[in-house]
Amino acid sequence: MPKPISAAIITLNEERNIADVINSVKRVCDEIIVVDSLSSDKTVEIATSMGAKVISQKFLGDGKQKALCEEYATNDWVLSIDADERLEDEAVEAILTLDLEGAAFDAFSLRRKSFIGTKYVRQWYPDRVVRLYNKSKCGYNDSSSHAAVNASHVKQLDIDMLHYSFDDFAMMIDKSKRYAVEFAQNRYDEGKRASWYDPFTHGFMAFLKGLIFKGGILGGTHEWHVAFVSAYNSYMKYVIMLEIAEKESERK
Repeated sequence: MPKPISAAIITLNEERNIADVINSVKRVCDEIIVVDSLSSDKTVEIATSMGAKVISQKFLGDGKQKALCEEYATNDWVLSIDADERLEDEAVEAILTLDLEGAAFDAFSLRRKSFIGTKYVRQWYPDRVVRLYNKSKCGYNDSSSHAAVNASHVKQLDIDMLHYSFDDFAMMIDKSKRYAVEFAQNRYDEGKRASWYDPFTHGFMAFLKGLIFKGGILGGTHEWHVAFVSAYNSYMKYVIMLEIAEKESERK
């Protein structure tokens, strides 16, 4: 039987994914909250028909949108999951056995197995994320891009979520552009500044980390492609930071 856990899902035009992710969390959650960013497809219709509580809200940023889910959740425990993620069978079994009422932890983290298309990305594993948490003790930060749960006492669970990150490399590159711009602007707004050498050092280290430190080199040419795109993305984050600083200087 599902436990008193509220599933929290934010969406925008996710008609292709929403049914699968709802079916995944229904196995462990007795409530499903969907905060939808004014989708133009059938996301809301599908989610509503499957019993989800749907709230329409113009996108506030990743962190604020996910935090909004907490306000509508009737349970203290929240399982935050993206539309492109699924719980493995072992994860379902483990969550169902947790003693949440007597838990000594504020939150639990899971590992993510990520895919590009149908190909598993070795160098991105385990990509541990905090997703099951007690909203009365902790919650999401207000980061506009890559939000995270701020929790002090986290228990690491040896279970996996499947993450269908990108359909293909074209989609990965397209999304990387947006992430790079958001990262650069957020860092600049926080008062961070890039040096001329940062694009080179961060790009090189991203490539080295993926292939060598994370074992991507053992996964064949697919992992090399992932490492190159990841390095390019890291490189461009700092190029854009430099560009923002140059434009600000010109205005003065």
